[in-house]
Amino acid sequence: MPPTSASTRVPVVILTGHLGSGKTTLLNHLLRQPGARVGVVVNDFGDINVDAGLVTGQVDEPASIAGGCLCCLSDAGGLDDALEKLTHPRLALDAVIVEASGLAEPGTLARLVRFSGVERVRRGGLIEVVDASAYFDTLDDGRGPAPVRFAAATLVVINKTDLVPAADRDEVLARIERRVLEHNPDVQIAYAVGGRIDPRLVYDAAVPEDPPDELPIAALLREAAADHAAHQHARSVTVTTPGTIEPARLLDLLEDPPSAAYRVKGTVAVATGQGPRSYQVNLVGRSAHVAAERPGRATTETRSELVAIGLELDPDEVWQRLTAALAPAERPSTDGLRRLRQLVRVSL
Repeated sequence: MPPTSASTRVPVVILTGHLGSGKTTLLNHLLRQPGARVGVVVNDFGDINVDAGLVTGQVDEPASIAGGCLCCLSDAGGLDDALEKLTHPRLALDAVIVEASGLAEPGTLARLVRFSGVERVRRGGLIEVVDASAYFDTLDDGRGPAPVRFAAATLVVINKTDLVPAADRDEVLARIERRVLEHNPDVQIAYAVGGRIDPRLVYDAAVPEDPPDELPIAALLREAAADHAAHQHARSVTVTTPGTIEPARLLDLLEDPPSAAYRVKGTVAVATGQGPRSYQVNLVGRSAHVAAERPGRATTETRSELVAIGLELDPDEVWQRLTAALAPAERPSTDGLRRLRQLVRVSL
């Protein structure tokens, strides 16, 4: 069997947070947005109150992990079984979201996905949801070190900001942000009310409307929920260049992305001794995944494109960084090719 290409790998997004932080509310908000086919892995479908109509509107049936909480699994077997099913090509999903128990340890879950035995998955980031109104009463008393759970996150959503008294809001949110950054100074932070974040931070939308084969109940539930209140919109910057590129410049970008860019994605063409080859690029937080579009085969495509997505992008700065990374190069450096191949091997 030929190796799974980058274009057939499905990003797996882990959704974590303390009990009552609003994980399920955020998940239901994402499922109500049209344009993407999303699979969901849950701990206990009945107890966490995911909107069943929305899930079955996206996937033929929900996949539940048997054997207790995710944090109690002795190995990745249950999770891998669910991921194996939901990443099957016949479902053509754009992303899989794993909603963890409130007791789950984020670092453990991140390792389960990173070292999953399922060939068709890639890491899609770990979103930690925080209840701003109860943070210092439930998760962190503010006296000792900050919770280590933030160290594994690629995106922290400080939720329920509207429940913090207006007079104290700026101070409380700033204190929470400082605690988050103690263990993870590079993590992206978003603020939300009712779990409403821009889906573009989480996954690619396949089409601007509902997929044509989605069950009508999903659209009806979205309308009934009236969950279209404003959220913190993500910005995006796109750069396209002709010809092949110098991979060393691309790797420099992936190792040190623009500070406000949470995701960078696209396809690049690189010259090799056997002709140009196309590689698919995905960066979430600081985790990069690069794979050949057609492993072992040259391509006639010599166009490169990168898109950066983030909440507070400086368009001019990001455009300059992306343009520099995609500067045309007919003869890539030996060091650039070596670094690219090394990252491709790590991404397998």
